[in-house]
Amino acid sequence: MSRRTEIRLPEELKMEAKVLAKQQGLSLNQFILSAIIDKVRDLKSGLDDPYFPDITYRQGASGMPVPVLRGTGIRVQTIVISSREWNESTTEIAAQYGLSEEQIVEALRFYRAHQAEVDLLIQSDTRLEFNKD
Repeated sequence: MSRRTEIRLPEELKMEAKVLAKQQGLSLNQFILSAIIDKVRDLKSGLDDPYFPDITYRQGASGMPVPVLRGTGIRVQTIVISSREWNESTTEIAAQYGLSEEQIVEALRFYRAHQAEVDLLIQSDTRLEFNKD
């Protein structure tokens, strides 16, 4: 049984949430519920690094947890590849993915702190791509 809960949001946050909800084809209530479900799942998983609040984990195609920019689904490894292999600047990457430069900087900082983990995911993706052909 669900109960009605009143949530007071700052007006600017509410307007931003409405726009994002509409982009995803959701009502504001569905959007907020989805965000709460994601946050509870993230906290229960224990994978999140408290030093990187904008990074969370999602289950990847291989079933392994994959670090992503919170609220976007964009994988940290995507940002790393854009920076390291394609030599794109933080400004270019931010523009390409519709992110802020701060999000890009945090993803790259996360990479430096978790380099072995992210490199393993990149290698795993590379192997999957070669096996498709």
